[in-house]
Amino acid sequence: MHTVAVLAMPDTIAFDLSTPVEVFGRVRLPGDRPGYRVLVCATEPVVTAGPLRLAADHGLDALTRADTIVVPGRNDPSAPIPEAVLDALRDASAAGTRLVSICVGAFTLAATGLLDGRRATTHWAATDRFRTAFPAVVLDPDVLYVDIGQIVTSAGATAGVDMCLHLVHRDHGAAVAADAARLTVAPLHRNGGQAQFVRRNLPGGAATTLGQILDWIEENAHRDLTLDDMAGRAAMSIRTLNRRFHEQTGQTPVRWLNAVRVRRAQELLETTDHGIDRIAHQVGFASPTNFRSQFKRASGVTPRAYRSAFRHI
Repeated sequence: MHTVAVLAMPDTIAFDLSTPVEVFGRVRLPGDRPGYRVLVCATEPVVTAGPLRLAADHGLDALTRADTIVVPGRNDPSAPIPEAVLDALRDASAAGTRLVSICVGAFTLAATGLLDGRRATTHWAATDRFRTAFPAVVLDPDVLYVDIGQIVTSAGATAGVDMCLHLVHRDHGAAVAADAARLTVAPLHRNGGQAQFVRRNLPGGAATTLGQILDWIEENAHRDLTLDDMAGRAAMSIRTLNRRFHEQTGQTPVRWLNAVRVRRAQELLETTDHGIDRIAHQVGFASPTNFRSQFKRASGVTPRAYRSAFRHI
């Protein structure tokens, strides 16, 4: 039987810890046989998990018996990691064990060096910290999970469910995975990635010397603005404006403007019944076609799919 070991370190995120326990623990094969044996392996006799205190039945030594090791996130992903944990993960990788992270558990995997030069993901809100800490990792912040074979990383919270169901499909096939999805009351595969959950270019979100022009764009994004308009308002040449934006926001002025418009559109899709074409014009896009294209590029889903997912949240 496939053994899944869930690693419990101090200050583990309780949701991340419980996700693999529940998803893998409920998988049933033909004849009602369990699909997995799930162990919780703690670094200490009692570890914290948010407001919970967890006494696990297994220590780090049990990781050697695992076919898959799941590393949940911790509330402070930058907290020191016991060297014994890093050594155990490296040894498991060398032995061919599958390593999996949920949310900011990717920080723990990255600290082993096993993600260097490889594609991975983590919670979108932690991407800047992750890139700073682990510049050698090829980070993809827009997807729900990344499967590169022996190592699988997932984005935050419920993306861990998506990833676990993906692994059930990989291990036992579509029929077993579909049953697991029904038990979890979750889709077997969600459209889009975590980009649809990201709030981009929030007001006050960029501590830059471009503050006045950013505020002006925020107030006037619904207008038919051009790069000339923005450069004129900032009293800069277009070349200087482009350079300042790239240095201080990592984006071009036009991309920043489109992100502001997309965020406004997300708000309208969530809170109104306005038609897609009307929203396109309300937020400043020249045409509904351009709006749909820019919205899909920024969020990973169509405006209609976004409204379906978020209208009643």
